[in-house]
Amino acid sequence: MIRLVEKRDKEAWYALDKHLPESVFDEKVRCGQGYVYTEDEVIIGVLRYNLFWDNTPFCTMLFIDSDYRNQKYGKQLMEYWEQDMKSRGYGMLMTSTQVDEYAQHFYRKLGYKDCGGFVVDVPGYEQPMEMIMIKGV
Repeated sequence: MIRLVEKRDKEAWYALDKHLPESVFDEKVRCGQGYVYTEDEVIIGVLRYNLFWDNTPFCTMLFIDSDYRNQKYGKQLMEYWEQDMKSRGYGMLMTSTQVDEYAQHFYRKLGYKDCGGFVVDVPGYEQPMEMIMIKGV
């Protein structure tokens, strides 16, 4: 089952998403910008987003527990989010991934296309190029 994240999900959320500052979790709950995928009432996946340019949904995290990967849960979670965004009137969606991560192939299978990227070379924050991907809905 896929549903919006709730305050009661905080501990399970952070078992999967290590990148969201705790100060932002309550905001994601309040604004409805996070989803959980549950299997037998256990959270097995999370998706969160924000609005790029304050008007374009940008998936900032999709994470499925390692025991449940390669079973279409990630695809189902993305498709649920895409349909929710479409029903809210958005016509374009965005996401990103590092160029050295397999996720780029996953997103392309879902219809996302490359549209640019950036390199972070600030000391202490270095990472491979971040690839931006878009999709019309």
